[in-house]
Amino acid sequence: MRFTETELPGAFLIDVEPREDDRGFFARTFSADELEAHGLEPAVVQWNLSFNYRRGTLRGLHYQLPPAAETKVMRCTAGAIFDVIIDLRTDSPTYGKHFGATLSAENRTALYVPRAFAHGYQALEDGTEACYHTGEYYMPGHERGVRHDDPAFAIEWPLPVSVISEKDRSWPDFQLEARGDKHG
Repeated sequence: MRFTETELPGAFLIDVEPREDDRGFFARTFSADELEAHGLEPAVVQWNLSFNYRRGTLRGLHYQLPPAAETKVMRCTAGAIFDVIIDLRTDSPTYGKHFGATLSAENRTALYVPRAFAHGYQALEDGTEACYHTGEYYMPGHERGVRHDDPAFAIEWPLPVSVISEKDRSWPDFQLEARGDKHG
């Protein structure tokens, strides 16, 4: 596995290193030891699968507050997504900054999302599927979100949003100054 740190400290793109032969190839997609060697949290308590019928579908941007703050490793297994993270660690030099990358079945790249980051993605093709594991269980009382078009972040999505849940459309404007509900 090859780890490339993004401009948001602690967030990494993870690429496979295929070992090819006449059958095809084999590649490791997860190794707790390799994550730990890069200072990342390898705990996995839940696997999730998300399927999107239509391109332009947007999911997120979600995060959980402590003590349920979660890490994620996101991978696209069919089609392609534009995956976005926002650093919500109030003590971080990149607080309020976002990063986006295309993850696809073709490039097999994964994104490691640290705790205290909002995360969401847009399907770039019909029939897109994403698989991700989390380091904490989903806890509805700790869930929060950031609207995809919140002016505080000015994220440029590659496609017009064609499908989005009412919950994701309705998150309030995010206040970038330090808040009472600590994110980090």
